[in-house]
Amino acid sequence: MDTTLTGGFVDAPTQAADYFRAALGVMAKPGSVAAFHGVSAPGLPDAATALLLTLTDPETPLHLAPSLASADVAAWLAFHTGAPVADRGDAQFAVGRWDELLPLTDFAVGSAEYPDRSATLIVLCDALDHRPNTRISGPGLKAPKNVWLPDPVLMQANHKLYPLGLDFLFVSGAEAMGLPRSTKIEVL
Repeated sequence: MDTTLTGGFVDAPTQAADYFRAALGVMAKPGSVAAFHGVSAPGLPDAATALLLTLTDPETPLHLAPSLASADVAAWLAFHTGAPVADRGDAQFAVGRWDELLPLTDFAVGSAEYPDRSATLIVLCDALDHRPNTRISGPGLKAPKNVWLPDPVLMQANHKLYPLGLDFLFVSGAEAMGLPRSTKIEVL
């Protein structure tokens, strides 16, 4: 059965607005988790699907990790978002498992003139509630918070680039957690 036409928005204006608010919320409050239900793409968790539907369009280059670079995923994204598939260095968004997105240095981190021209990585995880290995603090957090991150040392290096650097959305199933580049990282 062809899944290209299914799994997208049913009520695009409402769902896009709701998902956009939720995405802003997890980025504004690092370490917080939000649920993204109601959409599904072949080979992608619901949260990644919702984020891609909400944040990408025909002018948003998207890098797909090798495990997602299938004809089914590409066709689904082309139909629902129009986002062109791009190489790592040209991508505004990238999606895949952590090990497939390495090395992070391949992605744009912005420039002094345009720090906003950096990539956001949507990292597919088995779970978001692993044993905490990192203490985060900074904008959006009233107090430091302990969370799990796939590689705290790389996250520290990314933060040291601030105001340049990458932003991250970690997803598992229908849940997503944000980590902007402004977040300070301490390894536990």
